[in-house]
Amino acid sequence: MYNPRSIEGHVDWLDETGVKIYTVSATNAAVEQSKYFQRLKKVKSARDIDWLNTPAFVIFHDGASCDYLVLVWWENDNELFTSVSVKTKGVWEEDPTKYSFCLYDLEIMWIERNIYIKTIDCDLPSLQSYQVSR
Repeated sequence: MYNPRSIEGHVDWLDETGVKIYTVSATNAAVEQSKYFQRLKKVKSARDIDWLNTPAFVIFHDGASCDYLVLVWWENDNELFTSVSVKTKGVWEEDPTKYSFCLYDLEIMWIERNIYIKTIDCDLPSLQSYQVSR
């Protein structure tokens, strides 16, 4: 059954390559971001993407039963790509046949869609404006 979750994202929440960070918490407690950074680096390094010049965001999601890391980036002018990693029994797994983002993550994706239109898919695209918009 749907229950609202705590969703946060702040202008200064960026990783070292400018990927925007959001958090979602099933318990409404603050999300300990540090437990996600090693996995984020691994997922990013597995892809041939220039992260410094790619509009992207990540969701650190403390779910009801598992931790989720949802990495999302824009390519091909207006296409949204995703990678979902789930930590179960202490091990991270990325398997699109078993896991995906959830309805709570969609709220962030909608916000990011609108930010992307205003800052990138416009007359004067600005990655910097994208990165500081929430």
